[in-house]
Amino acid sequence: MYQQQSQSILSEEDWATTVLCDLKRVVREYATAATESTCPDIRQLFTKLLNNSLAMQGQLFQAMQQCNMYQPASPALKQELEKQAKQNKQTQQKTQQMLQQKLGGQPQTMYTPMHQQPQHAQPNHQPYYM
Repeated sequence: MYQQQSQSILSEEDWATTVLCDLKRVVREYATAATESTCPDIRQLFTKLLNNSLAMQGQLFQAMQQCNMYQPASPALKQELEKQAKQNKQTQQKTQQMLQQKLGGQPQTMYTPMHQQPQHAQPNHQPYYM
């Protein structure tokens, strides 16, 4: 009798990484569901699911780290962080300057209250309903 051994296409490390990524996603979704729930019982349910998922994610992470399957990112150098912060600040300043030019010096806000919006002559339109 011929027996066929089933071989996985993915390695154990790939499987573990896939499950870890899914657990991270589930944690985010449970956290969102818990914070947006208006029913105390449902909020409590999602909070329990969140805590269980966090525990599983932590256990899997530790097991992967012990087996050298997961290497956390190396700490960033302070110099690199400061360089990136400076670049982001320059980009923000350029964006603000461009907005000032395009908006003609108006305040740099995405929201302008109705009473502060410019009043333009409105053509006399008939309402769509009668």
